[in-house]
Amino acid sequence: MWLFNKAERKDIWDDPAEQPLGDIEAAHRIRAICRDAAGCAEAIGSPDKRSPKQQQIERARYERAAKAAMETAMKISDQLVRDSAVREIVGLCMKANNIKAGRALFRAIHAGSIKAEVLREYPTLEGEQA
Repeated sequence: MWLFNKAERKDIWDDPAEQPLGDIEAAHRIRAICRDAAGCAEAIGSPDKRSPKQQQIERARYERAAKAAMETAMKISDQLVRDSAVREIVGLCMKANNIKAGRALFRAIHAGSIKAEVLREYPTLEGEQA
C-alpha cells in the first residue's frame, strides 16, 4: 500500500532559492532546471505512446520549469550572463517544440555570439533574427 501513498514528485524548480542569488548562481540554477526538465520537454515535444494523463503531467512539469527559469533569468543584472541563461531556456523550449516561447526568448538575447550559436543549433529561428 505504500506505493499509493507516495508523495508528489519534488523537482528542483519547485524549491524556492534559500537566499537571493547572485548572477552566476542564478545562471547555474537555470542550467540545472533546464537539464532536469529536458526529459519532460522531450516527452511533450515528440509524439509517443504515453497516456494522456502522463502527457498532462509532463506538460505541467515543463511549464513549471520554464516559468521558474524565466523568473530567475529576469533577476540577472549582467547582460551577458542573462543572455547565456536565456539561451539555455530557448533550448528547453525547443525540446518541448514550444516554438512561440523559443522565438520570444530568442529575441531577448542581445549578444551576437550567443544569437549565432542559437541559430546554428535551431535554424528554424532564422526568420526571427533581429
